[in-house]
Amino acid sequence: MKPRISAITLAVTDLERSLAFYRDGLGLPTKGIVGREFAHGAVAFFDLLGGLRLAIWAQDDLAHDSGLPKTPTSSTSFSIGHNVASREEVDEAMNKANGAGADIVKSPQNTFYSGYAGYFRDPDGHLWEVVWNPASIPAPE
Repeated sequence: MKPRISAITLAVTDLERSLAFYRDGLGLPTKGIVGREFAHGAVAFFDLLGGLRLAIWAQDDLAHDSGLPKTPTSSTSFSIGHNVASREEVDEAMNKANGAGADIVKSPQNTFYSGYAGYFRDPDGHLWEVVWNPASIPAPE
């Protein structure tokens, strides 16, 4: 298997609410919800840097498509890391998430690796880390 991930799909309880959070609140680019004409097909995609896409799909539909039973979301199952180029960008991103209605789990603070990071949860409890790591600064856009 080649180490290539093209999409990360988050199961959500309310597709419209999550669309508003990611599009209007965080400012992620999207064409909105597509696939409504298909049973279990409504989904929204957000184009991220590097060709990666974030998708949001109703949890009932993801359970149906995968054949797995629906289970509760656990905020500590995984986190999505959003690397930024400065401490100030961490604060800006966390403030934007807070303004969008995110649950701020951990306010930005210094880390053990000489970085700076904070955590928030989206409306469905998915955990995001906003981090500035001086050893891993993202390439300029």
